[in-house]
Amino acid sequence: MLRSKIHGSLAAACLADALGAPTEELSRDQIRAAFGGYVTEFHAPLPGAPYAKGRAAAQITDDSSQMILLTRLLARTGAALSPDDMARLLIEWSKNENYFPHFAGPTTREAIARLERGEDPREVGRTGTIMTQGASNGAAMRVGPVGLFHHGDPDAAVRTAFTTCVPSHNTPPGVAGAAAVAAAVARACTPGAEIVDIVRAAVDGARAGAELGRTEGRDVPGASVERRIERAVALAITARDDEHAIDLIAGEIGVGLPAAEAVPAALGFFVAAGGDPVRVARLAANAGGDSDTIGCMAAAIAGAYRGIEAIDADAVAEVERANDLDLAALADELLAAAQH
Repeated sequence: MLRSKIHGSLAAACLADALGAPTEELSRDQIRAAFGGYVTEFHAPLPGAPYAKGRAAAQITDDSSQMILLTRLLARTGAALSPDDMARLLIEWSKNENYFPHFAGPTTREAIARLERGEDPREVGRTGTIMTQGASNGAAMRVGPVGLFHHGDPDAAVRTAFTTCVPSHNTPPGVAGAAAVAAAVARACTPGAEIVDIVRAAVDGARAGAELGRTEGRDVPGASVERRIERAVALAITARDDEHAIDLIAGEIGVGLPAAEAVPAALGFFVAAGGDPVRVARLAANAGGDSDTIGCMAAAIAGAYRGIEAIDADAVAEVERANDLDLAALADELLAAAQH
């Protein structure tokens, strides 16, 4: 069962990232006009897409590409993961022209530049300007494998999630977002876990992560990730259907770059979809905004909840072909490390 959950989480995250890449930065009306209605299949990004232009249908972006690197890193280091390891991961990722610099957000771009100059990773993530303050979703988007490694142990997932934030997103909202996703994934891996249990783990993780960012990183202004998860979930529960869920969550919570928008929206879509990884990927893709990132996070949780059997095998194969991936083998690597 654990292998199915790990494989499902990795596959769902990549699928949602690829599905949402063409709709990123678009409004709901622009998505419907550009792609002929509600998006359910992979499309090539539009020629004017701000980040994904030039990419092909079913190709992933920065979100799951960093997630894959973190999966491999955890398979090598396990619980011994350090901020220096994460710094090397970011620099390694920046050498891949498929993703950098065009997919890098402001916080990640600035962090990589400073890390390449040899600055201490422990200082880089807790300093910055108002434009590179580490309050974005750049750490939360990649952190799903931390929850898989610490399956069934959300508290351990929060601690390791914090480590992944240190070189780039060491602030209360940055760490809270990553800790919420990691804790939710860890709880989703527990046999018999229900959606309410996963949401509760995310809320607790966000609270603990915010405190770590406040005491160990740099305090910055921003909305509470914890409270906004609670609000997003409350909205999701009242939604009549998927379009209504998008309307409620995008309209009140937002679907933008800040961790305090993207992470709560991801949890809201997870609940609105009843934990179905394919449905949650479509919700995020059709909401627009930071669609690929929100989808990647939400689907990582849903894939861990439902397992690989809940995802269309042909869609997974299409993503693997488009990106030269073997997600089953990657899942086996992480499973061996997690069991060890």
